[in-house]
This record gives sequence, C-alpha cells and structure tokens, in this order.
Amino acid sequence: MKIIKLLIIFIFLSALGGCGYNTLQTTDEQIKANWAEVVNQYQRRADLIPNLVETVKGFAGQERDVLLGVTNARAKVGAIQATPELVNDPQAFARFSQAQGELTSALSRLLVVVEKYPELKSDANFRDLQAQLEGTENRIAVARNRYIQAVREYNVVVRSFPSNLTAMLFGYKEKPQFAVENEKEISKPPKVDFGTPAPAAK
Repeated sequence: MKIIKLLIIFIFLSALGGCGYNTLQTTDEQIKANWAEVVNQYQRRADLIPNLVETVKGFAGQERDVLLGVTNARAKVGAIQATPELVNDPQAFARFSQAQGELTSALSRLLVVVEKYPELKSDANFRDLQAQLEGTENRIAVARNRYIQAVREYNVVVRSFPSNLTAMLFGYKEKPQFAVENEKEISKPPKVDFGTPAPAAK
C-alpha cells in the first residue's frame, strides 16, 4: 500500500514537471531576481539626487522650479513601495513606472539647465555626480532589459499549452511589462522635409 502511494506521488510530480510547473518556478524566480536588480539601480539613482540637487543649487539657485521638480519627483518615487509583489499588480506596476518616468524627465530638465552654467559644468564634484548618474542610467537600462526578457519568457510559459493549465491550477498569471511612455509618438512615421529643391544650375 505504501509503495502504491509513493508511486502515485511520483507520477503526480512527474506530470507536474512535464506540464511546465518547474519552468513556471524557474522563470518566476528569475523575474524576482531581475526585479530586485531594477529596484536596486533605481534606488542608486534616487540616492544620488540629493547631492546633485545641492551641487546645482550652489551654482544655479535661481533655477528653483527645476530643482523643486526633481525633488518632488524623487519624493513621489520614494512614496511607492517597490516590493516583489508589485510585479504581480498591473496598476501598482504602472504607478511605479510612471513615477520613475517623471523622475527621469525631471533629471533631463535639470541637465538641460546645467548647460547655462559653465562654472557648474567645470566643477569636479558635479562632473563626478554626473558621471555616476550616467553610469546608473546605463545600469537601469540593462536591468530593465533583463527584467523585460525574464517576464517575456515567463509570460510565454503562462500562455502556452499545456503549461497554461498548470499556471491556472496554481494561480500563476501574466506579469506586467515596462512600456514605452510615448509609444504613440514613436509609432508615427517620421516626417522628412527636404524643403524646396535648389534650382538646377544653368
């Protein structure tokens, strides 16, 4: 009787493995690891911002609106708890992405303002902070790309037969993906205007 129970358990576990259960586990864990790296890099960027704002303020204090915009955007990002569960909630994920996008935009405006202040651009502390920020932005891009790939692999497993049956049985659902904020603008065909052609030489 004991051997029969063990045999049934073995057959059940083998069936789970063949129906994508192990793949679901593996891809879900990969998403968690990649998400942790995304959050880590966003946190690194957030930690750089106070020093960056203070340095700019020392040279360009009159740019209060821009400095306040960066500070407010950072505060908004900090108010969102980037827990591992966030990747299972499309609305929370969208709020997180939007807040990070607003911070990216505020930082871009700050760096445009900096162009007006050559003495700030030549400051060693500012140059170091700017290099760290650029490096962090690159790390964010890499981390996001790895997360996107992990989610794509996971979502394929969740939607493919027969693993989709296993996913339904154990409550695995598709996970949200990072989206391009200006997707509609990007999808428009480019407008090229070469102007009026030059008159032909006589």
